[in-house]
Amino acid sequence: MSKRDLLLEIGLEEMPARFVTASMKQLSDKVQKWLKEKAIEFGAVEAFSTPRRLAILVKDVSESQKDIEEEAKGPAKKIALDSEGNWSKAALGFVRGQGMTAEDIYFKELKGIEYAHVNKFIKGQPTSQLLSELQEIISGMTFPKNMRWANQDLRFVRPIKWLIALFGNEVVPFSIADVETGRETKGHRFLGEVAMIEAPEEYEATLRDQFVMANPDKRRSVILEQIKSLEQEKGWIIPVDEDLLEEVNNLVEYPTVLFGHFEEEFLELPAEVLITSMKEHQRYFPVKDQDGKLLAFFVTVRNGDDRHLEKVSKGNEKVLRARLSDAAFFFKEDQKKEIADALKKLDSIVYHEEIGTLAEKTARVTAVTGVLADALNLKGEKDLALRAAEIAKFDLVSHMVYEFPELQGYMGEKYALLKGEAKEVAAAINEHYMPRHADDNVPPSVIGAVVSIAEKIDTLASFFAIGVIPTGSQDPYALRRQASGVVQILAEKKWNISLEELITLGLKGLESKGLLKRDLDEVKADMFTFFKARVKHLLQEQQIRYDLIDAVLIDEIGFIHSLVERAHVLDAKKDEAGFKESLEALSRVMNIAVKCDHKVTVDPNAFENEQEKALYEKYQTVALRYAESKKEKERFEHLISLQSEIESYFENTMVMADDEAIRNNRLSLMKEISDLVSGFAAMNKIILS
Repeated sequence: MSKRDLLLEIGLEEMPARFVTASMKQLSDKVQKWLKEKAIEFGAVEAFSTPRRLAILVKDVSESQKDIEEEAKGPAKKIALDSEGNWSKAALGFVRGQGMTAEDIYFKELKGIEYAHVNKFIKGQPTSQLLSELQEIISGMTFPKNMRWANQDLRFVRPIKWLIALFGNEVVPFSIADVETGRETKGHRFLGEVAMIEAPEEYEATLRDQFVMANPDKRRSVILEQIKSLEQEKGWIIPVDEDLLEEVNNLVEYPTVLFGHFEEEFLELPAEVLITSMKEHQRYFPVKDQDGKLLAFFVTVRNGDDRHLEKVSKGNEKVLRARLSDAAFFFKEDQKKEIADALKKLDSIVYHEEIGTLAEKTARVTAVTGVLADALNLKGEKDLALRAAEIAKFDLVSHMVYEFPELQGYMGEKYALLKGEAKEVAAAINEHYMPRHADDNVPPSVIGAVVSIAEKIDTLASFFAIGVIPTGSQDPYALRRQASGVVQILAEKKWNISLEELITLGLKGLESKGLLKRDLDEVKADMFTFFKARVKHLLQEQQIRYDLIDAVLIDEIGFIHSLVERAHVLDAKKDEAGFKESLEALSRVMNIAVKCDHKVTVDPNAFENEQEKALYEKYQTVALRYAESKKEKERFEHLISLQSEIESYFENTMVMADDEAIRNNRLSLMKEISDLVSGFAAMNKIILS
């Protein structure tokens, strides 16, 4: 079967950099899905993107769909034929729906019953007749933000300026928003020209001649190579932030790396201020010496060639100088203010109209911090933790954080040190925002971790109390990240504070202030379910098998670090010899224990055989050792040591005895053992291969 290449390009006004990569992948995925659904065979797929275009090149696309031959099953023979052997309405309706006739019916036996069948043959259509459906694929794309233009009804990421749809050398005709498909593309906005794509395989090379590097991976490699070359030439270290590199890569079509300089007096500003000014606002990479010290240089990427780089560099220096001058002014002005004065301003800043002001939130966080400090027996560090909680938000009213919100916490630490606060308190102000994102670390200090948990649990409890709960992808207050942060901290710090206690603690302050807008038990249940999902996500990231996760999450969460440890114990043991037999024994106990409707105190005098006595005695020993053990691995070993006694018990004992007293006694023993086992995991939920 002959084949052709397929090229699809959407030309646009410049897209926001953060939308480019995801939009490119979306187009690629949608086209491939459509080809598969249409039974059109194809080969390798290459996706392209720049700020002004999204494109996909599909190699070796078949010129027609595959012919389909399939067997369709209809009604049973006794239904297909009436008493006189004529075709019934059911049979005739079946073949009519398949586009066949009664003459095509044959009978085939399945599990002892004969059914009517027909063989269907569907001739594949030419691909060229189907490709106009690509119009619907493009029109159906979705973006975080859309726009409309002119008198068009279409909502798209940016106005469509040109369209290319080529199947081999032929144009696939369709139009979107009054833009007709053709073979005309546009080169670099200033360096290139309009170019014609005669065949799909010429696409990348044709654009390259027009100063457009359409392949984002190649563009990224060029940027990195040029940065590396500059490092070697100057003896610099240029830290490359991956998020910034991704953004810069999606801002240019023809990258050229250059550097600039700023006045050394600005190096007196905190490093975080300089880096944020360069990275977040100007998309510049900072420069360091071999010792990691920040230098008065920056590196940026131009969307163009290497002509007149000195002028470009001077222009960038001028813009950065103005930004750093503002930062220096803010830094100087902020130091004139006292922390107490800043805290007073928090009274007038509304955190949320149903939750209260920042000052009220700070008071709740401080109260939770005190309870946690007592629970962890911090003693001398408690006062430091309380002070950190009291002033954790004071930098939010500073000029610097107002201008650079990304610096909240960082500037709090700097300003606190300048005002004479203890270094532990200053560090905790910064750390209480950690982890700031999925790849961030938890707060390194105990004080920072305590305040971080207190702040996050108050945030979660506050929003759940008023019914603001994330649904689907909607999470405007980043509550999933806050909950994940709590889970990460408890897991890494190995604190014996249960999640259930934390939830209750977070809601207590809200309840006393009349901020609980929903039923308390309902809010607790919702928060528990929400946290459970975060714990499950944590274990999934650690490659724990899904059934093992379900087994340890069957009941309350308790101590996070213990739960995580139990999951890893099961994961490590699951492939060992004897694991299956041990779990089968424990599962048998758990399965029959659910029948215990009337639990009584187990009476050893009611035992009727030695196996009952042996199991009861072994259980008492195991329960004692289990309670004394500090490691989950040891606890698991104690539990599976019951295997032999359990097996002997069931071989010689009928749990569901006719005598009610004996039956209740035996079921109660099963229940006690089951409760002990379920404290580790629901063994009967684990899939045994």
